[in-house]
Amino acid sequence: MNKSEFIKAVAEKAQCTQKDAGIVFDSIVDTIVCVLKKGEKIQIPGFGSFELASKAATTKINPLTKKPVKVAACKVPKFKFGKSFKAVFNA
Repeated sequence: MNKSEFIKAVAEKAQCTQKDAGIVFDSIVDTIVCVLKKGEKIQIPGFGSFELASKAATTKINPLTKKPVKVAACKVPKFKFGKSFKAVFNA
């Protein structure tokens, strides 16, 4: 399922227009990005949590040249599903 198919499905469930569902979807994603950029964590009970994790600098091996390559430290977004969300699929 791609973004437009997802928005169409949400619009049908919410009984609203695809345009409105698209605006809500984009607003949710923008809000998540803004909150994570501030270094805060988002917890949505029954669904999961978003947070920003730090990855340390490391050295990897280029598989083509077999030479070491330095990879800079960076921050990456993480999502962890909640227990109750996972339980829906293992009932």
